[in-house]
Amino acid sequence: MLPPVAPDADAITAFERDGYAVIRDAITPALRDQLLTSAEKLLASDITQGRDRGGDGKDGFRGCLNLDCAFLPLLANPAVLPTVVKLLSPNIHLLSAHLIALPSVPPRTIRIPERHGWHRDMYGVTADLGFPHTPRMAIKAAHYLTPVTPDCGLTMFLPGSHRLTEEPIVPTGAIDPPGAITPDITGTDTVLFENRTWHTGGINLSGRPRIALMLQYGYRWDPATNLQKDFALTPIEQQLLGLPDRHSDGSLAKGRGAAPIRSWWETGPWISVSAQTL
Repeated sequence: MLPPVAPDADAITAFERDGYAVIRDAITPALRDQLLTSAEKLLASDITQGRDRGGDGKDGFRGCLNLDCAFLPLLANPAVLPTVVKLLSPNIHLLSAHLIALPSVPPRTIRIPERHGWHRDMYGVTADLGFPHTPRMAIKAAHYLTPVTPDCGLTMFLPGSHRLTEEPIVPTGAIDPPGAITPDITGTDTVLFENRTWHTGGINLSGRPRIALMLQYGYRWDPATNLQKDFALTPIEQQLLGLPDRHSDGSLAKGRGAAPIRSWWETGPWISVSAQTL
């Protein structure tokens, strides 16, 4: 496991203020190319496990780490994970890994005034707890694997919407609320956003699918995958994949837990945010 990259103070400030932040150069171009090759191979397959197709032409997979270990370098990325830990805590694991292929339009898009697509993640929590009482529970790391261009349909965000106590208003006849933005990123950047931040997929006019891989981290309340006991994984990767804390006799260790990431987080060593890690 590479040493963690110290969280960038500006990124933390931006996340607290806007509900999202950009981690610059979170992956190398070489890794991005490898991830894209694996993603395109998976999308071209006839695999149905975790397949997530939509009526608007979207394709993808949920739980894609179970389908191809080529995505594992993103799991405990030392350029991204420290910022996630700083914003949540060390007691986290992976909640979801979602591969999304957004088709280029025309001919179809679900983003019309009647179905503008703006939403929060973990909407069941909001339904249960109420809009103003929903806490920060998870953070997604969005990696864009196909060329990032102004017309490729990047995820859009409404800055500050994580602090709203009611739904944002989309004006009649429009598909975006006032103030909505598309982050200015490159293909090696990663966008972090939390469950309360209102967002939607942009409209892809690039002429090719926009392929993204989104890993969501949250508090360890449910197991995430069936990979936890793979002995090739580091203790940190095992925690992120849902392996519970246990005593030496095998019994469950309840309490603060999260020993692998807590130790890594508290002892370092830290390296400069400008260092290339992947």
